[in-house]
Amino acid sequence: MTIEPSILYLGTPVVLISTLNEDGTPNLAPMSSAWWLGWRCMLGLQTASQTPQNMMRTGECVLNLPTVHQVDAVDRLARLTGSKKVPDLKKQLGYDYEPSKFEVAGLTPISSQTVAAPRALQCPIQLEAVLADRHDIMADDPQVAGLLSAFEVRITRVHVLPELLMEGHENRIDPAKWQPLIMNFQKFYGVSNVEAAPSRLAQIDESKYRMPDVDRARVAALQSAC
Repeated sequence: MTIEPSILYLGTPVVLISTLNEDGTPNLAPMSSAWWLGWRCMLGLQTASQTPQNMMRTGECVLNLPTVHQVDAVDRLARLTGSKKVPDLKKQLGYDYEPSKFEVAGLTPISSQTVAAPRALQCPIQLEAVLADRHDIMADDPQVAGLLSAFEVRITRVHVLPELLMEGHENRIDPAKWQPLIMNFQKFYGVSNVEAAPSRLAQIDESKYRMPDVDRARVAALQSAC
C-alpha cells in the first residue's frame, strides 16, 4: 500500500539539549531528530528556535540522553520555547515562552567540564559538544528554505553512569543496560533489554570504530586543565 503520512518519525532517541542564553541563563529543549557517527552527532532543528540560536552564538551545547525514567520531565518541556518571540511555526503548534526550563522539567543543572552549557544531572548519559558545522535542510524548496537546519556537533566529553558500563570494560556502554527513550510518531516508547538475535556486527571489536575525535577531545581536556 502506498500512503502519504505527514511525518516520518519512525523511531529515534530523545535528546535534551542544554545551551546558554544570551543573558547566561540555561535553556533546555527536547528533540528527537538526532543520529550519531563516531564522536559526531547530527541534530535536526528549526533554525529560528532558541536552542539553535544559542548553539550558533556560543558554538556549544550538551546532549543529555534520558530513559523512560525521565519521560515525565521530558514531557513537561513539550510545547515550551526559550524564545521570547515565539517562532511562527511554534505559535501554530501552540508553544509558549518559558525561561526556566530546568525548573519546569524538575531537572538539576550541573557544571560541564569542556563547555559552559550545563548538564542535566538526572540523565544517565550526558555528551558535551561543540558545533562543527550547520547544514540547511530543504534549501531546494523556496517555501521552507532557511526554516530547518542540521547541526553537526563534535563530542568533547562523555559522562555515563558507571552501572551502564559493560562488565570488564572501562569505555563500553552495555546495550542491555542502556535503554534510551524513543520518540515514535510523537509518542514515547522504551526499548527492550532482550537482544532480538545475535549480531554479526557485534563480533567486530568496538575499538575498530575509534575516530581521531576521541584523542582530540582528550588533548583539549588536558589543555583546559593546565
